[in-house]
Amino acid sequence: MATAATLSNKQKQFLKAQAHSLKPVVLLGANGLTEGVLAEIELALEHHELIKVKVPEPERDLRAQIIATIIAHTGAAQVQVVGKIVVLYKASEAQKIKLPRG
Repeated sequence: MATAATLSNKQKQFLKAQAHSLKPVVLLGANGLTEGVLAEIELALEHHELIKVKVPEPERDLRAQIIATIIAHTGAAQVQVVGKIVVLYKASEAQKIKLPRG
């Protein structure tokens, strides 16, 4: 099983294709990144494994810091960032998504 930090390019491409039709399941609100939002992201990752999170922060550097904090807190892998949407992957106990090898 690939750990969060060790997704190969092939696996990232596969996950990007899987995520294409997804809608963001977590939207950061006016309060930004709170403990409640982090808990919601963890629940969504456990349930879906692959999620999109919308970070509507207009400042690019601050948005990158928020994404880094989410990744550090959840242990998820960043699959891709498109504008204000970040795609995250974290295998659950059930391993619903079968990643291609290497």
